[in-house]
Amino acid sequence: MTMMRRVQAPAVAGLFYTADPQQLSADVRGFVAEGVARAGDKRLQRAKAIIVPHAGYVYSGAIAGSAYAAIAEQAAQIKRVLILGPPHRIPVRGIAISGASAFETPLGQVPIDEEVVERLIADYPQVSRHDQAFNGEHCIEVQLPFLQVLLEHFSIVPMLVGEIDAQQVAEILEPFWAQDESLILISSDLSHYLDDATGQALDARTSESILNLQPERIGSEQACGRHAIAGLLQLAKRHQGKARLLDLRNSGDTAGPRDRVVGYGAYAFG
Repeated sequence: MTMMRRVQAPAVAGLFYTADPQQLSADVRGFVAEGVARAGDKRLQRAKAIIVPHAGYVYSGAIAGSAYAAIAEQAAQIKRVLILGPPHRIPVRGIAISGASAFETPLGQVPIDEEVVERLIADYPQVSRHDQAFNGEHCIEVQLPFLQVLLEHFSIVPMLVGEIDAQQVAEILEPFWAQDESLILISSDLSHYLDDATGQALDARTSESILNLQPERIGSEQACGRHAIAGLLQLAKRHQGKARLLDLRNSGDTAGPRDRVVGYGAYAFG
């Protein structure tokens, strides 16, 4: 008997980004091209991981483009992307993983690496299926059009990271750090709804902590994806990795008012 294969429908197409496929592809290419231009002749070694913001594209798309520009030259190698972000709608203990077979955007369907999903669930008690947590969730979805434009044939492992020890996250990511075909992607914004001066100061401190691989210095008010970030920083520290700042701005710099900003940072790790 054939099991039903469920596809996770897009929740924020037409809201966080355009639902028109041609315009969406053009928007993404423009953001990545802007990121390439910002980087100039500063070439990165292969990025093992990136941190990318996940707001509406009008606000954070340009900053996300800087992160994706950092992997453009290795795009042909990447066949699997582990995407870790925070649950915005339903509290999660440990790590929630989707039971869908694919995620959909206006650019088509992205398959889930079901073999890796099954292995994670079997090997790590902190990982479990929790489909409800993904309903209406945007932190995974907004990354997919960028990946669909840049990569050729790839699958994803979508994870929502709730309350969990950083070492447990690092343990899960450990096997993928050295794999050229795997990319670790942390989906996270920085400070939320502060005035511009306060937000910039807090984001600068958060950025310093990320660059110095100091997860213990990142509090709940500094990054919504702090638990996933903490795991990545522990992993990078274990492997003597280095973090590089690619872009650091806020919604006041892009499309929002200055009295209530959200911070966005783009980072690459190698």
